Amino acid sequence: MKFLQLLAQNAEGHTAHIVYPFPAVVFGVIAMGLFLGLAAVVWSYRDVANRHDHKGKNANQGSH
Repeated sequence: MKFLQLLAQNAEGHTAHIVYPFPAVVFGVIAMGLFLGLAAVVWSYRDVANRHDHKGKNANQGSH
């Protein structure tokens, strides 16, 4: 119990100040940019299966 009291006393008096290189809103802008970039990559692969119709069901009769 003494350890917890010591820990609580030390935690009360100590506050850490972290200075970020830019405002917090910029983190959201960066995240949104990343998600939009990934969405663009996913969107670019739309309808790919229909472009390769020659590799369809009946192309290789004896394969998997």
